Amino acid sequence: MNPPKKALALISGGLDSMLAAKTVIEQGIHVEGINFFTGFCVEGHTHAIRAKGQNKPKRNNALWVAEQLGIKLHIVDVIEAYKKVLINPKHGYGAHLNPCLDCKIFMVNQAKQWIVENHFDFIITGEVIGQRPMSQRRNTMPIIAEKSGAEDRLLRPLCAKNLPETLPEREGWVDREKLHSITGRSRKPQMALVEQFGFSDYAQPAGGCCFLVDKTYSAKLVDLWQAQGRKDYELDDIMLLKVGRHIRPASNFKLIVSREDGENRFLAGYKKAFIHLSVTDHNGPLVLLDGEPSAEDLHLAARITARFSQGRAAAHVDVAITDKDGLERVISVIPLPQEALPKAWYI
Repeated sequence: MNPPKKALALISGGLDSMLAAKTVIEQGIHVEGINFFTGFCVEGHTHAIRAKGQNKPKRNNALWVAEQLGIKLHIVDVIEAYKKVLINPKHGYGAHLNPCLDCKIFMVNQAKQWIVENHFDFIITGEVIGQRPMSQRRNTMPIIAEKSGAEDRLLRPLCAKNLPETLPEREGWVDREKLHSITGRSRKPQMALVEQFGFSDYAQPAGGCCFLVDKTYSAKLVDLWQAQGRKDYELDDIMLLKVGRHIRPASNFKLIVSREDGENRFLAGYKKAFIHLSVTDHNGPLVLLDGEPSAEDLHLAARITARFSQGRAAAHVDVAITDKDGLERVISVIPLPQEALPKAWYI
């Protein structure tokens, strides 16, 4: 007897990848999941830190989906390898810094290498023709299969009937008639499958979990690159871009101002790496200073810190400034008036 066929499903944590994997599982195929950690797709990160959205479940959706499907999930760190994709995408960016087509090619290529090394037979994705403007178009589907090296071992169960047969279909590993023909951005076909499969919970569709499609986040990343004079980043850099108000009063320094207690606690973990400021005589934010400030810059930073504290209307506010080596001094400043804080300083 031939050994049972094995498939690797790209699991983002969204509904489409969940439905795609379930479709193939229902055909008796052994399916395992894989999730690639780039640092830019941590949908529960800000929800866990901030009070806003506390009603949302605090979970890693990819792990949760794997649990619902009853499959093993492999989480693979691709932070370093992904830098080339983001910094110099061959097919360009989307509306912001989202290299969607290059990203999909990269992910499928990583999956292709994995199935070769682990003796799996084919790859599953949750792609749907016409759902995404860059990576999920009829003319880009073949590009992803070819450039990733997956070729016809790449199966898209949700729209397979609208595409040429793949190897798993031709060989009879899966029944093409039990695959789907979903197209476009309507979610009605997916909702019908949710009911068919009996799922009671799933991640709500909201354009994916990638921060790179967000205009504000992308602007912060561009600012980071401009400030350091090169396109590069570390994991801590991109995590900090997700938290707080980012204010750049001058080219040589930036402030990261927490907005609530959760962000205060998160930013506290970075205090040893930055000059940091806090108000001592009123409740207020923790502020990290990124850059090389002059004495005048530090005074301005203290006034901005005071502006975001509960002492913003006071005549004077005491602000503690702590160097990276832990040396602290307290200065008394006049809080910066709101009208003196230009919108252009906000990143």
